[in-house]
This record gives sequence, C-alpha cells and structure tokens, in this order.
Amino acid sequence: SPPADRSSLPAAATTGPRARTSSYGWGAWVLGATAAAYLPALTAGFIWNDSDYVTAPALQSFSGLGRIWSEIGATEQYYPLLHSLFWLQHGVFGDRPAGYHVVNLLLHLGAVTLFVAVLKRLLASRYDPPVLSAAAWLAGALFALHPVHVATVAWIAEQKNTFSLVLYLAACLVYLRFDATRRARDYAWALALFGLSMFGKTATVTLPAALLVVVWWQRGRLAWKRDVRPLLPWLILGAAAGIFTSWVERNHLGGAGLGAKGAEFDLSAAGHVLLAGRAIWFYLGSLVWPFDLNFIYPRWAIDGTVGWQWLYPVAFVAVLAVLWRLRSRHRAPLAVLLLFAGTLFPVLGFVNLFGALYSRVWDHWQYLADLAPLAFAGVALARAGSWAGPRFRRIGPALGVAVCAVLAVLTWRRCGHFRDNETLYRTTLARNPSCWMAHNNLGQLLATTPAGWPEAIAHYAAAVRLNPTLPELHYNLANALAKTPGRETESIAAYETALRLASDYAAAHNGLGNVLARIDGRLPDAVAHYRQALQIMPAVPDYHNNLGIALLMSDRAPEAIPHFAAALRDEPDNALVHCNLGAALQSLGRRAEARTEFETALRLRPDLDQVRAVLEQLNDTP
Repeated sequence: SPPADRSSLPAAATTGPRARTSSYGWGAWVLGATAAAYLPALTAGFIWNDSDYVTAPALQSFSGLGRIWSEIGATEQYYPLLHSLFWLQHGVFGDRPAGYHVVNLLLHLGAVTLFVAVLKRLLASRYDPPVLSAAAWLAGALFALHPVHVATVAWIAEQKNTFSLVLYLAACLVYLRFDATRRARDYAWALALFGLSMFGKTATVTLPAALLVVVWWQRGRLAWKRDVRPLLPWLILGAAAGIFTSWVERNHLGGAGLGAKGAEFDLSAAGHVLLAGRAIWFYLGSLVWPFDLNFIYPRWAIDGTVGWQWLYPVAFVAVLAVLWRLRSRHRAPLAVLLLFAGTLFPVLGFVNLFGALYSRVWDHWQYLADLAPLAFAGVALARAGSWAGPRFRRIGPALGVAVCAVLAVLTWRRCGHFRDNETLYRTTLARNPSCWMAHNNLGQLLATTPAGWPEAIAHYAAAVRLNPTLPELHYNLANALAKTPGRETESIAAYETALRLASDYAAAHNGLGNVLARIDGRLPDAVAHYRQALQIMPAVPDYHNNLGIALLMSDRAPEAIPHFAAALRDEPDNALVHCNLGAALQSLGRRAEARTEFETALRLRPDLDQVRAVLEQLNDTP
C-alpha cells in the first residue's frame, strides 16, 4: 500500500515517448483482441427481452421521447437516459439488431479504456511507466475478454450495463482529478456524470462508497473534511435513486404491474444473509473458473435449517476478518473484497429485483463489480516473476497474455450461445434442465408452426411441472393443446387450472371459450367465458369478435352485431371481422348493409374467395 501520509491521490504519471509507445501497443492489442472475440455477437439477432428495450412504436416520435422521461411505465425500467440512447439508435438502425450490437461493443471498449485510465492514475506513484502500462492493460484485458461479460456485451438489453459503466468510470476519473486539484469545476463534472450514470442504470449508486474505499486504500485513513464530506451529496443522491428504483422494480416490472414482490421474493432476515453469502462466492467462482457459465442458473432454495448453507456467509466473514487483521501491512486485498462485495450489494438479495424470479444470480449482475478483483489480478500478473530479478520480469505479462488468449476463445464460443432465441434456450436447458422459463420460451418459439407443436407441448408441460403456480404457463400449455386435434379435454383442463390460479385472466377466459365453441352443446359455456373476458378487458377486439361469432352460431345475430362493430372500431381494416358482420346482417335480411361489409372485406383481402362467392350470390339474387 502507498504511504499513509499522502495528502492527495496521485496524478497521472509523466511518461516519455517510449512508455507511451508501450501503452499504445498494449491498448491496440487489448482492444483489437476484444473486438475480434466479440465478432460472433455482431451477427446475432434480438433475444428474449430485447424487445422491451428497443424503442416501441408508440415511443418512436419526439413526443415518445418526452414520455420516456416523464412517464414511469412507458419503458421497461425507468432509465430515461438509456432509453433515449435506444431512441436515437432506433432512428438510425430501426429494427436491425446489428447496429445495436456494434454500439454495445463500442461502449464495452470505451469502458475498458476508461478502466485502464483510472488504474493508471491510481497506480502512478507505485510503478515505473512500463510496469504501469502492463498492469493497467492486463487488468483491462481480463475485464474486456472475460466470458462472464458476454451476457452483457452480446445482449442488447444489457446496453444499460455498458452505457452506465462508461459514465461511472468517467465520473470516477474526474473525481480523482478533483481530489488532486480541489477545483469546483472538476467536482461539478464528476457529480453530473455520476447522476447521468444512474439514469442509465442505478447499479452505479455504489460509486461514492467505492471512492471512499479507494481513498482509504491509497492513504490508509479517511479525513472527514477532505474525503467524506465531498461525497455526502453523492451518497444521498445514490440512496434516493436506489430507493426509487426498488419501488419501480416492486410495482412496475414484469407486465401488468406484476412487480418484484410476492412469495417468490419473500425471504427472512436469515435468508437474505444466506443468499448474499452464497452469491458473493458464486460470482468470485465465475471469475476464477469461467467454464460452466449459463444464461440462467438453477434457482437456489434458501433454507436456514440446512447447515451447509451457512458456510458461505461464515466463510466470507472469516476472510474479511483475516484481511482486516492484515490491513496494516497489505490494504489492497481488503480493499478489493470491500469493493467487490459492496458493488454487488444491490444484487445480493437485500433488494427485490425482478430477475430473481428466474435465478438468484445472473452473469450481467457482476459486470461492474468485477472491476476490482480483475484490477488486482492484472497487477499481480504484471509483477509475477519480478521478485526473481530483471531477467524474469516478462514472465508475468507473458502469463497474462496466455490467460487472456484462453478467455478470448471462451468468449468467442459463448457469443454463439446468444445468436438467437432458440440457441439461447436450448443451450440454457442443456446446462440447467430445471429452467422453467427456458422451457416456456422455447415452447413459444416452437408453437409458431404445426411441425413444432408436439415438442412445444412437451416443453410447456415441463415448465408447468417445474413451476405449477404460474398461471401463464398453464395458459401457454392450453393454447398448444387446443391446436392439436383430439386434445381438447386436456386443453380445457389446463385453461381451467390457469383460471383457478388467476380468475381475472382474460386471455384464459377467451382461450377456453374458443375450445368450448368447437364442442357440440358447449356454445353457452363459450359465450359465458367470452363475456367474462370482456368484463375484465372490455377493449380487446379479438374478444368482441369471438363473442360475436359464438352469438351468431347460437342464432342470436342481433346481439352479435354490436360486438362485431366494437371490434371494427379498434381494427377497421380487419377483413375477417367485416365478413362476420356481413354474415350477421345477411342472416337478418339486411342485404344492402351485408353487401357493403363483404365488399369492404374483399377490398382488404382479395384472396377471400368464399366471400367473393357469397357476394356474387347476393348480387344475383333480387
């Protein structure tokens, strides 16, 4: 550790042409290798929830940009600066994924470059320029090429990670300059960048605490006036942003206000400790052994009565205690652990996050936290062998390059897992067969074609078996069964299960009505379910149309006509609804009105030959 009596953090080292050339060489190698390792990601498509982040049609105008900033719920999460960036990208790339992937990779490279700049400033007083460049760029290479970060860089929705990290590191770099100069202008810029980073993703709220740890590592102490007081506004701002984001997560995420709440998120105080302790070791393990990475991991059952689960938090506290005892000789290991665990704090289970519905841990949740341990590893590799004398000083950097080469290969291979949804879900299930979400989503992909229905049903059934309390899973299984001849009884049972779990599930009422309408003698039951669907969601055109058809089949045309008209108010270009309305009018002898509806249907869909025949018959009949 540096001498404890330093009054300020060091400025960047003064370097000559030779040192600058060395730094440029390292930089070109690291950034070039990273771009090459991520090439497979640039040809990938959209996956899973990317559609929630690529700007929706209703937000693509200038008024939509205003809604991004002013309306909670207009976007998946209230990160208005991030969604403004997506808004700009949509204006350039539209719905073509390649452009978004390029931007995400460029942001990752920008974060790597800023990470190296921060390390150079922090380490400038300790090493001569060649060692400094090697240490900083090796750390940057480990961060840039580590395959655990593929889940951030190859996933368009996680542009919030790369974007917010660029702002986080820029704020850190400017604050370190402020610490050396004490200029108000530097402080204002640093605070502004910190605030903007939280509008990209509020995981950056941990920056002021991280800066305090860094200052303590550099000086061995914290002075209230010089070190703590300038960061108090940051701490207050970060706490407010964290509380607000937690409220949004609990009340607005997941569609229909489902939110990060309920039995799946309820843990006792002991449960939170158990989860946090296990998660910290899991994330460290992913850094050390990056060979068993997955998109979604098995969701741990947290149980305080199981003794071995307490080993994780106990081991963490024990390591923390040992490092605390050693702090007078070596502060860096303790600082690294504090930075790692502290940066992870928002995702350790103490705050409800919607993603925890699927897994307690995610690779992209550790993106920011990995900076500290990888910085330590980079320095260690750069210095490895130096104790044996000048002749061995290159052993460490050579070993570092070899490690990075392995990481680059793993990253290249893992990028292929994110190529498309089917690849992603099949890869996930190969490593985590208990992932009900992957079963369900793969089923939805397969159910789009008749050839895929049998496998889709098998995946839906697996999802239901793994998570029997989620009504959406029973609904999806029921839909697939409804398409399969001879399986109507099973479909009805699945719809009824979904409705037992959620009686106000309008889509399940509508789906059940569709099946019942095909069974002799069940039209009255179908009508009843259609009416319940409309009572819950009265403005859905499909529900009105289905009820109208059932009423028409029940010889109740006068009741059917208003429902067809209601469907057309929202979908005036729906040719099939015009046909249905025409049939209802024709059954009542209102031939002129029926003819108008059939003509409109043919204008919209010239391929409707049956309608053409009916219209010709109408025209031939006096």
